[in-house]
Amino acid sequence: MADRKSFLKSGHTPSLLSAFLYFDTSFMIWVLLGPLAVIIMNDYPMDAAQKANLVALPILGGSILRLVLGYFTDVIGPKRTGQIGMILTMVPLVWGWLFVNSLSQLYIVALLLGVAGASFAAALPLASRWYPPQYQGLAMGIAGAGNSGTVFTTLFANRLAQHFGSWEIVFGLALIPIAIVFIVFSLLAKDSPNQPAPRKLSDYGAVLKQRDTWMFCILYSVTFGGFVGLSNYLTIFFNTQYGLDPVRAADFTTICVIAGSFFRPVGGWLADKLGGIRMLLLLYGFAGIMLACISTLPSLGIVTVLLFAGMMALGMGNGSVFQLVPQRFQNEIGIVTGIVGAAGGLGGYFLPKILGSLKESTGSYGPGFLIVSGIALACVALIFIIQGSWKRSFLDNDGKARATTQASSIAS
Repeated sequence: MADRKSFLKSGHTPSLLSAFLYFDTSFMIWVLLGPLAVIIMNDYPMDAAQKANLVALPILGGSILRLVLGYFTDVIGPKRTGQIGMILTMVPLVWGWLFVNSLSQLYIVALLLGVAGASFAAALPLASRWYPPQYQGLAMGIAGAGNSGTVFTTLFANRLAQHFGSWEIVFGLALIPIAIVFIVFSLLAKDSPNQPAPRKLSDYGAVLKQRDTWMFCILYSVTFGGFVGLSNYLTIFFNTQYGLDPVRAADFTTICVIAGSFFRPVGGWLADKLGGIRMLLLLYGFAGIMLACISTLPSLGIVTVLLFAGMMALGMGNGSVFQLVPQRFQNEIGIVTGIVGAAGGLGGYFLPKILGSLKESTGSYGPGFLIVSGIALACVALIFIIQGSWKRSFLDNDGKARATTQASSIAS
């Protein structure tokens, strides 16, 4: 109870709530095309590669625009950046609701939905900058819990589309929560008085010259990329491979998404207890095995269990990666978080492309899942190679944080 009171007094609760609502609603909109794709293809027939492209483009847009919004967050502050982000998010929603009349236009809408995915860059700094180091992990965990917005999309998007007899109306209905959150955000959010000085491009260049930056980019592109890529693609997979109708396919996706969303904090907590290296070796290995088993395309019940377990490992891996990042980059954490987060989005873009393209060329999802499994297992080898260097520089020999390191896990 005392810790809770101390936490509440140490920061600005209205800004923390605003960050969560902004992130949650934006994440919900970011993955809107994932479940809707199986309904949209009734109006715009698509092959497997085209469907993959449709659900991958929002992730690509989010990855690119995250760096843009991150720059504006440094220059004009997270509140104003968040307001601009929400206004821009309304553009593809209105376009998708009222004006789309071709698949090429829908691709543009998909790419513009990336503005919602870029909310990471403003929502998380808005929350974190209010809190001292000892509460950074908790504050960022609360704000970062907004990735649960995916659950609302997979649960309700196709139901609403079927109820109203139109997938376009779902885009229009999505304007309601983003408008409400915009008003709440504008009234409650407040920039911390402790804003860091704007970063220069040379600062980014200095970080990008370091090998560990690229190591974390690779690792996060597999965990977060795997989570968000599968979140967007699994409805298509369940619909195509197992013949489930759009609502049931999205419901099965919801089960898997819940595993990735809600086990993320567990990954960070276990990494604190057992060591980040140990956790990542276990999680990448486990995810790789699950994906290899999925590549055999077993029965619906078995594949759901395997996907749930695999998504759980990927979600926990997200938390474990970001348990290590602030230990390695204590002074450049803001820049590195943006770069690594963008890399995670790129991973999410390529995963549906791999699955869809190989489905189109081979007629089976098996080879795609097998390749993704191989990528996860390659990360195990990468960690084995790099762990010696990390233990010499910023970790103890058992892979845990050194007692002198005053860094907290940051969810992104």
